[in-house]
Amino acid sequence: MAGLMLHAESLSVYTEAKRSLLKQVSVSFFAGQVTALIGPNGAGKTTLLRALAGLLACHSGSVFVQGQVIEHLSLTQRARQIAYVPQETPFFPPMTVCEITSLGRLPYGENARRALAHPAVHKAIDMTGLSALADQNASHLSGGERARLMLARALAVEAPLLLADEPIAALDPAHAIAIMALFRSLAAQGRCVVVVIHDLLLATRFCDRLVLLKEGTLVQSIAPADLNDTLIADTYGVTTQRVEGAVLPWDILTS
Repeated sequence: MAGLMLHAESLSVYTEAKRSLLKQVSVSFFAGQVTALIGPNGAGKTTLLRALAGLLACHSGSVFVQGQVIEHLSLTQRARQIAYVPQETPFFPPMTVCEITSLGRLPYGENARRALAHPAVHKAIDMTGLSALADQNASHLSGGERARLMLARALAVEAPLLLADEPIAALDPAHAIAIMALFRSLAAQGRCVVVVIHDLLLATRFCDRLVLLKEGTLVQSIAPADLNDTLIADTYGVTTQRVEGAVLPWDILTS
């Protein structure tokens, strides 16, 4: 299929205690699109994202990266194809923002000096609004700044696939909108962006597809316009209001 970048086929994941985290999930992701993984807490969003990135072994099923089974790719090939932004943002060692961002060049075997000078590093810092902090010690950053630095490091890879787990959770409204707009611009350049997000307002405004998960199962993969109030009520247990077509969770259902 034209534009198919990433595909999960019948993925199942269980804990050591045999509790199911993913149940036979099959879903596709395409170049030129921003796809949101949405659903309530514990739905399997992070588990699916980590499986797609090759960071989590599945008990059954397969992940295909541009038509190739992910296990058939070397670690270097995976790192060049897929840039991953984890949910947790660490406290960084005493390195500058620019130095941390340059770690995104590791898959290419570049030494520290060459990586620091690479245009992709400075472009990533600029895209995430960190230019004024480029020479600052990364350990002194705020939570939101650390989150943007994790994204900058991933962007420095210049991978065709970007997988980001709740990248805007720690951001103020202005930066959250800026990052979602950045994802849209990356998709317009032909990249495939998959993002875990809880903000349905931003998801329906900026994303091309919504992959809705609940209790480890795929509910639907739909266009934002097809996310109706009944589906939201059944999945999240909340009512909604509409703001120019975008969805705003409004109140908890009582019955």
